[in-house]
Amino acid sequence: MKELIIAFGLFLFIEGILYAIFPSKMKSMLKKLELVKDSQLRSGGLIFAIIGFIIIYYIKG
Repeated sequence: MKELIIAFGLFLFIEGILYAIFPSKMKSMLKKLELVKDSQLRSGGLIFAIIGFIIIYYIKG
């Protein structure tokens, strides 16, 4: 559970830094995100989730 909280904190830190350093680029990226199909977002999210799970599995195992 401790690792999950640390991972969530790291996620928030990285997201916060990106918005702090590149606010206009992040806004532009979010506007472009509307042009991407839902199926593409779903596929990309699933791929990243699987890659993340594999990384965690090998690090912890």
